[in-house]
Amino acid sequence: MSLLKALTLLQPKQIVWHGGSTRDMATLKDISRRLKSVKSIQKITKSMKMVSAAKYAKAERELRAARSYGLGAKSFYDNIELDKTADTTTNKHVLIAATSDRGLCGAANSSIVKNIRTQLNDTKTNLEATKIIALGDKSRAMLSRTHANNLLLSVNEIGKRSVVFGDASAIAQTVLSTGFEFDTAEIVYNKFKSAIAYTTSRQLVLSGDTINRSKNIGVYDSLDSEVLRSFQEYNLASVLYYTMKENAASEQSSRMTAMDNATKNAGELINKLTTYYNRTRQSVITTELIEIISGAAALEQKA
Repeated sequence: MSLLKALTLLQPKQIVWHGGSTRDMATLKDISRRLKSVKSIQKITKSMKMVSAAKYAKAERELRAARSYGLGAKSFYDNIELDKTADTTTNKHVLIAATSDRGLCGAANSSIVKNIRTQLNDTKTNLEATKIIALGDKSRAMLSRTHANNLLLSVNEIGKRSVVFGDASAIAQTVLSTGFEFDTAEIVYNKFKSAIAYTTSRQLVLSGDTINRSKNIGVYDSLDSEVLRSFQEYNLASVLYYTMKENAASEQSSRMTAMDNATKNAGELINKLTTYYNRTRQSVITTELIEIISGAAALEQKA
C-alpha cells in the first residue's frame, strides 16, 4: 500500500465505526493487523512532520534573505507604465507554475494548477498565444492531462533541495532560449504568510520589447538590445528566485500541517480500533464462557 493511499484511509470519514451482528465483526486477527498497520503509518507521518518542521524553519530563514532579490525586481515590474493604447489581443503570454516535485503538502500544488486552469478555461484567453512553463513534476503531471498542447517547458528536481540563485538563473536562461518570444509572463506561486497560511499569487514579468515600449524606460536613451536583454534575464532570475523561495516556505509549512493532521487522524483511528478490538475480544470471551457453562449444565442434566 502506498503512503498516499494509506494517508487517505486516515481521513475522518474513514474512522467512523458502526455496530453490527457478531458475524459481521472483523476477527481479532484482522483488527490486530489493521492496528499494526495504522501504528506504522503514524510513525511515518510523525517522522515526516519533524523533517518538514526542520525544513520549514530553514526555508523561512532563506526566504527573508531572498526577499531582497525579488522585491526590487517586483517593484520595477509593478511600477512600470505600459502603453495602454497598444493592441494586446495578439500578445504572447506565458504562465509559469511554481510548484515542486513532491506532494503530501495539502493544496499547495493543486491551488497553483487550479489558478492557471481557471485562466486557460476563460473564454477571453487566447490559447494559441498562451504557453505554460511547469516548474516541478506536480504541475507538469496535472497540466499535461488537460493542456498538453500549451505546455512549453517543464523543469524537475524542484523542492528536493534548497533553491539557490544559480538554479533560478539557469531556469531564466532556459525560458528565454525556448524560441517563444513572449510579451508578458506571470509566475503563479504561493506567497508565504505564516506557518498555517499562504495565498496563491501572481507576479508579472515583461519581455525586453515590452519594457522598451514603456513610457518610463524612454529616459534611458543609451540602452541597447544587449543591455536590455541582460537586464531582463537578471530581473527574471531574481523574480524566479524570490517566488520559488516563497513557494518553498509555503510548501514546507503546508506539508508540516498535513503530516500533523495525518498523525492526529492516525491516533484517533488507533483509539477506535483499540476499543473495537477490546469489545470484540470481550464478546469472544463471553461467548466461549456461555458455551462452557451451557455445556457443563447439559452434562449435569444427563448425569
